[in-house]
Amino acid sequence: MAVNRADLYPVVDESSGPQGISYWGNVWRRFRVNRMAVASLWFVGLLILCGVFAPFVAPHGYNEIHLEDAYQSPSWRHLAGTDEIGRDIFSRLIFSLQNALAIAFGATVISVSVGGVIGAVAGYWGGRIDSVLMRMTDVMYAFPGFLFSIILVSVLGRGIVTIFISLAVTSWVGFARLMRGQVLSIKNSEYVEAARALGATHRHIIWRYILPNSLGPLIVSIAFLIPGAIMTESALSLLGLGVMPPRPSWGILINVGSANLRAFPYQLYWPVATFGVTLLAFTYLGDGLNDAFNPKE
Repeated sequence: MAVNRADLYPVVDESSGPQGISYWGNVWRRFRVNRMAVASLWFVGLLILCGVFAPFVAPHGYNEIHLEDAYQSPSWRHLAGTDEIGRDIFSRLIFSLQNALAIAFGATVISVSVGGVIGAVAGYWGGRIDSVLMRMTDVMYAFPGFLFSIILVSVLGRGIVTIFISLAVTSWVGFARLMRGQVLSIKNSEYVEAARALGATHRHIIWRYILPNSLGPLIVSIAFLIPGAIMTESALSLLGLGVMPPRPSWGILINVGSANLRAFPYQLYWPVATFGVTLLAFTYLGDGLNDAFNPKE
């Protein structure tokens, strides 16, 4: 009699929550208990919408110059004031958010893809393949990520594409190590051994059992990768190695605001506040996901 291998065992353990509630239902139930995490989820969603629709949300263009409005304090017309050539700082903050999110999400997608494949291959097949891939990973891990990003940007030149590449190259290592650890802990489980005994292919085992059971820690890791990428992008811009002016960046705005702190303090306060609140929101969201996927007994 033929056995449906896909129904041999459930993909995830659903016994940790109330009867009748699925695994993802239990995750959401634990997540929504953390009010800060839920509020951060809504706030991050709002930030993403503002970034995607920045040209429609921002009241002015990021390089729209009005010399007659230079150095205007915050008002209803210019919510965060204006800079030395009359550009609206609030609009530049929104476009800075768009650039930061585009770089962070793009670099995270590449890092997760590259690191996930390398970690899964190393953990699942082991042996010489594992040794070679992990030694390569260890070599990359030995370099300080931010310093390596500075070197890459200095060699390749400034720009969004360069920052995108430098962040992707330096951030896949940790994800690869995490993925390898998850695969090693799952591949010898009873349900995987049973599926293998019934003739399940490697592809079926990876896609049906290993990847679904690894999603929890991987999602938590992604939630922390994004703010790390945002911070690195802003730090590079602060050092003059980020996006090319006149495109705005939180790092550029903070740098300019620091120079004008005594005369025009609002030019520093608004970029710092926006940058800090954004990082806090992603951090609280990551903490909430970590508690939801890894409940403390």
